[in-house]
Amino acid sequence: MPSIHAQSHNDWAVYLGDKATSHYSTLTQITKQNVTKLKVAWTHDTGDVGEFQANPLIINGVLYTASPNRKILAIDAATGKSRWSWDPTSERPGNPGKRQRGVTYWTDGKERRLFTGAGPYLYALNADDGKLIRSFGKNGSVHLGEGTDTYGQPSPPTVSINTPGVIYKDLYIVGGLTSGPGTIRAYDVRTGARKWIFYTIPRPGEFGYHSWPADAYKRMGGASNWSGLSLDEKRGIVYVPTETAEPDFWGGGRLGANLFANCLLALDANTGKRLWHYQLVHHDLQDKDLPTPPVLLTVKHKGLTIDAVAQGTKNGLLFVFDRVTGEPLWPIHEVPQPASELPGDETHPTQPIPVKPPPLTRQLYTAADVSDISPEAKAYTTTRYKQSGSKGAFPAPSLKETIIFPGYDGGMEWGGAAADPDGIYYANVNEIPWLYQMVPAKDPSGRPLSLGERQYKIQCGYCHGIDRKGDARAGFPGLTELSKRSSRQAVTRIVEQGGGRMPSFSHLRPDQRNAILDFILDEEKHGVAQPPRNRDEEAPYLFRGFQRYMDQQGYPAIKPPWGTLNAVDLNTGEIKWKVPLGEYPELTAKGIPPTGTENYGGPVVTASGLLFIGASADETFRAFDKETGKILWSAKLPFSGNATPSTYMVNGKQYVVISAGGGKSGRPAGGAIVAFALPD
Repeated sequence: MPSIHAQSHNDWAVYLGDKATSHYSTLTQITKQNVTKLKVAWTHDTGDVGEFQANPLIINGVLYTASPNRKILAIDAATGKSRWSWDPTSERPGNPGKRQRGVTYWTDGKERRLFTGAGPYLYALNADDGKLIRSFGKNGSVHLGEGTDTYGQPSPPTVSINTPGVIYKDLYIVGGLTSGPGTIRAYDVRTGARKWIFYTIPRPGEFGYHSWPADAYKRMGGASNWSGLSLDEKRGIVYVPTETAEPDFWGGGRLGANLFANCLLALDANTGKRLWHYQLVHHDLQDKDLPTPPVLLTVKHKGLTIDAVAQGTKNGLLFVFDRVTGEPLWPIHEVPQPASELPGDETHPTQPIPVKPPPLTRQLYTAADVSDISPEAKAYTTTRYKQSGSKGAFPAPSLKETIIFPGYDGGMEWGGAAADPDGIYYANVNEIPWLYQMVPAKDPSGRPLSLGERQYKIQCGYCHGIDRKGDARAGFPGLTELSKRSSRQAVTRIVEQGGGRMPSFSHLRPDQRNAILDFILDEEKHGVAQPPRNRDEEAPYLFRGFQRYMDQQGYPAIKPPWGTLNAVDLNTGEIKWKVPLGEYPELTAKGIPPTGTENYGGPVVTASGLLFIGASADETFRAFDKETGKILWSAKLPFSGNATPSTYMVNGKQYVVISAGGGKSGRPAGGAIVAFALPD
């Protein structure tokens, strides 16, 4: 058996457990027999409030994590007491961003460093005292977009790190979220010098160039890696899942398959050279990013032992490849898809669907899927279904509303999946329908929109809504009457620097940013229509915005389950078990079996046969039997644990720890770290 699971017996020194992102621990002190005795060992309040998605590292008895506001904390892993903290605003005032999922640790046996992202910068900290290492980059940091070829577009582009990079030899390899050209980069861990870069939108002469319009590399963005990556350290191969090219929902300016957007890429970790790739969504028009880091594991297949890489998708599909050759373990068929109803764009005629494993979610919302939790919900969802209909995960772009299912948030999501040495893959998935609709980019009179309204709809409408009313349940605030609640100066700062889930829009031209501000603050001079200045501004149709499909009471408008936990045997390609994950107590009290809930954050699996997961929208942390899916233990958290937990041992005691910050699915938000252990 390969050594991808042979990380330190006591520590959790790598994001998601190891460089294979397997979420696996060899610890066995907590067992199926004694797990019911678990109690809270300590709780640490970070003092921050917001989506807390960090998977903590634990090294030599110290827990390192990023708070909801991107402060870096060092905490005694046995007591929860603070050792030190570092606030990025002490180095650069402003909003450093949120939704950071972890940090990266490096040591050569003498020096010990932590790498973290804040705003567009990568910082190196001394792991012993939290002080910046001033010899790294320019006085302790590297601008992540610096040195990127932008061909006349704003330079350097803004790049931010949601998910930490990985260490290979003395290289820190990372992607990042950007509206500029997508890149994967490797930096020298000591000096911060960039050692290689891979562009995900190919340039002339590069493989994949002809899957785009000829000048796409000059004007298109996205296709970046925000969900993390995994590393086969022995072979020197880094596996990189990528997102949609921008703009996400209108592809008229990027006709073609669009490599390397929505791809699983295998790159030489020494040089950044492409070794192989597989595109899992062609010419994406529905924001179907690859949302989760790939998992490396070993399986038995056709009598052979195969080192494999498994990539989950928002559509609940699981693609499994030989990690050296890129050959799929089971056939993948190109399945016909609906054609666009809008002139100027062309949907790809087919999309890849694997024969095995079976989908982990339903693949089509049908009349049989209308909600059955109450007569009222059934009547409402039946009527809405008859009006809107559904064509699955890839509905044709249209001016008519339709139900998109699986939806924009999965299927799988950024929490990732776990795998054990037996070749079993464990993943939690969402089964929440959403609504999909394109709208004209002209006002009802046929007049082109003002620059402000147009840029708002392109840049902001998909979160805050075309009508500016937002979606509070999804965490997108409304912007109507914004001028009564906030000053132009404050709003400008958020637009330029980002905040919460919102990225920085510093890549926009100043006139575009100012026009957006005029529009959302109701300061626009009406009747003034500015002509578009480039092809991106000429999009004739815009996305209506992210909207979950909910019933009248705010529950998902589909027959349960709404979220499940799954075990998939990747030796056979079959689902081993599937159980609901989470519940609404008020529905259970009415006699409705646990429905599962929307869930974010992944599982951890241990050698003692346990699987730990928070993720659900009911503020509950659970332990499952990894063989059967039976719940063995549960405990309430102060806020939902929308993060992947960690497990470690200090002073002979095993702990399981989770970041509990809530803030998803309309739930309360906080910023606590909670550790559990067996009593002395």
